[in-house]
Amino acid sequence: MADRVDAAGAPATAEFTGERVIPGQVSDDLWSEHVARYAFAARLAAGRRVLDAGCGTGYGTAELAGHALAAIGIDIAPEAVAYAAAAFPLLNARFAAASCSALPFPARSFDLVTAFEVIEHLSDYRALVAEAARVLAPGGCFVVSTPNRAYYSETRSEAGPNPFHAHEFDAAEFTAVLAERFAHVSLMLQNRSEAFVFHPAHSFRPAEATIASGAGQAVEAHFFVALCSQEPQPDYHSFVYVPRAANMLREREQYVRALEKQRDEARRQRDSAMREIDRQKIELEEHNLWASRLNEELDEARRLLEKEQREAAATAAAYARLVEQLEAENVSKTEWAQDAEARLKRQIEELVHCMGLLDRAEATVIERTQWAQSEAAGRERLQAILEAVRASRWVRLGRKIGVGPDLDRA
Repeated sequence: MADRVDAAGAPATAEFTGERVIPGQVSDDLWSEHVARYAFAARLAAGRRVLDAGCGTGYGTAELAGHALAAIGIDIAPEAVAYAAAAFPLLNARFAAASCSALPFPARSFDLVTAFEVIEHLSDYRALVAEAARVLAPGGCFVVSTPNRAYYSETRSEAGPNPFHAHEFDAAEFTAVLAERFAHVSLMLQNRSEAFVFHPAHSFRPAEATIASGAGQAVEAHFFVALCSQEPQPDYHSFVYVPRAANMLREREQYVRALEKQRDEARRQRDSAMREIDRQKIELEEHNLWASRLNEELDEARRLLEKEQREAAATAAAYARLVEQLEAENVSKTEWAQDAEARLKRQIEELVHCMGLLDRAEATVIERTQWAQSEAAGRERLQAILEAVRASRWVRLGRKIGVGPDLDRA
């Protein structure tokens, strides 16, 4: 969620993502380790022009402005700058959106430049160091911090690398990079230490501190804080920041009780989860039993199906044989029908031929009958003529005299 400013100018709700510290949204330890660096640098800000590079939500710039002549906070994220301007409307502080790798200020503009937990976020981290050296006035100081790579990697072994970090440093590399631009680099180690605090019951005044021993080796440090300048630096003393005078043992006890409540709640959740697991186990066993019965029913159904399939296959085979038999009979009957049809066709053809012959014979009979009848009629006519001739007196006269044909032998 982006940081926003509402219509009245007050900072809108912002969400802590791990990239920038949001006041009121981080643990006391995380808040204190960030504020402590600004308390450390505030001692160098008195009456000076201060630039807070990578100011985030502006709480550190506001702390420096409480001591400085003027303070400017810059950040690459416009929403963070808007949040800072609305949250800390101070007369000697202002905020601007700008890149730490290309500061929009003339050379020698500031007496103090701070960049806390910024350099590890930049892939071109050398540009930040060069820009800080450019904008510092003679006698100025650049105070820069970064987590110790070895310790930080160890504490994040389970969470994994910080996704917002582009490059992390050990003490030697950190000092070497700063020494490329600054003649003098003093490395301080920032650690959280347990202390016993003596203070009045109803007020609190600046305190003296006695540190029994050194803070340990650089490789064991939580954070590195370097003070860089072109001129020789004083021998810096240890600085102790106490977030608030309180009974740490009591806080720890309260913290332990809170952890115990969390533990008890975790146990209740665990017990609830175990009961739920037991219930799910019972349901699972019931489901498994149901599934087993279902499998048995499926096996029985499968056996019945296989039996029906075998019977169906046997029936189908019988039908196939019957069909083959019928087909064979059909072929035989078809051949017989075709043969009978051929024979019938031949007989019909012969019958047609015979009928033709009969027709011709009948015509001949009719023709001959007609001819015979014509011949008979002719003979009858001739016989009548002959009889008429025989009866003729002339013929009889000729017969008597022996002249003419012998019609009796005709």
